[in-house]
Amino acid sequence: MEVYLDNGATTRPNEEVIDIMVKSMRENYGNPSSLHRKGVEIEKLIKKARKQVSKALGAAEVEVYFTSGGTESNNLAILGVLEGNKRRGNHIITTKIEHPSVLNVFNALEERGYEVSYLGVDKNGVININELKNLLRDETVLISIMYVNNEVGAIQPISEVSKIISSTKNKPLLHVDAIQAFGKININVKRQNIDLMSISGHKIHGPKGIGALYVKKGIKIKSMIFGGNQELGLRSGTENVPGILGLGIAADRVKKDFEFNTKKMKELKLRLLEGIKNNLEKIKVNGDTGEDTAPHILNISFEGIRGEVLLHTLEQDGIYVSTGSACSSKKKSFSHVLKEMSLTEDHMEGAIRFSLSPYNTVEEIDYTIDKLKYIVEDLRKVIGRR
Repeated sequence: MEVYLDNGATTRPNEEVIDIMVKSMRENYGNPSSLHRKGVEIEKLIKKARKQVSKALGAAEVEVYFTSGGTESNNLAILGVLEGNKRRGNHIITTKIEHPSVLNVFNALEERGYEVSYLGVDKNGVININELKNLLRDETVLISIMYVNNEVGAIQPISEVSKIISSTKNKPLLHVDAIQAFGKININVKRQNIDLMSISGHKIHGPKGIGALYVKKGIKIKSMIFGGNQELGLRSGTENVPGILGLGIAADRVKKDFEFNTKKMKELKLRLLEGIKNNLEKIKVNGDTGEDTAPHILNISFEGIRGEVLLHTLEQDGIYVSTGSACSSKKKSFSHVLKEMSLTEDHMEGAIRFSLSPYNTVEEIDYTIDKLKYIVEDLRKVIGRR
């Protein structure tokens, strides 16, 4: 049996996505900028996809820009807004547990002279609202916070953050990295008063190499890529038509199947959690696992075992998991997220991330629990004899 439990890294594209992408490459291959009929047809299809994405976000069509993925969306949101709002100030705020596509941007901005404040998190990976209040200044221009943490599934209080911003005099802009949140928790950018939001196609059973950035109408943002002025001049370059159409279908499915999908993932996550708790000793659940966490991510430390060893042993039985973020799991250092949550070195070393999707089944979860039970016991025996 093959059990794919690394959906936080990437997801399997659904069949509708694959079909529309193949059709696009075989039949609808015109350039959207061309004036002839074939170009106009593609332009209409892109407009439909933009509408699908904007509807899923609760945004207007003109507020959605297609990018090459989550990393570009995050970079464009942060750098583009700061470039477009230089006179508003030079103080920016983020958290210590952001994805590298945000943290590394903030690190670079520090070198350019920006003042950066980094919010800490509690043992569950959640920021302290009062700490945010204390960090705000008159010259604060941007706050960037991920909605769902990609390693432990912690959900940040974005609506509360937005309310705090609304009560300030200078009203700094709010960017939300929703790459792990989109499709997993309820999002409405208008209702939550979010200024910028990043999403990625391959996290929602869409294609890789495509993402989107929501920019609230009226927000000043400068382009980082110059050329033929595609995407209303914000993101030049011939459009990735297959990717855009695939993202449109995936976003449409996210909206239509949201309640069914989230309910199923919650049930599978709980079954996996209870199965591990009931069958294995010396484990530590990292972060909260209640209703206020993402339905698809479960992070557990297995004491006395290196996560990488457990990962490859599970792989031999067709079970695919992760030791953390796929973008940084090949590095030898401990997870910066787990460090900020004050885990011991043993718990950080033994951490495994299970990330589910609606395609997973009860049979797969039970198979994983059964294999874990024997694999963990065997590994501990071998390690104990050394």
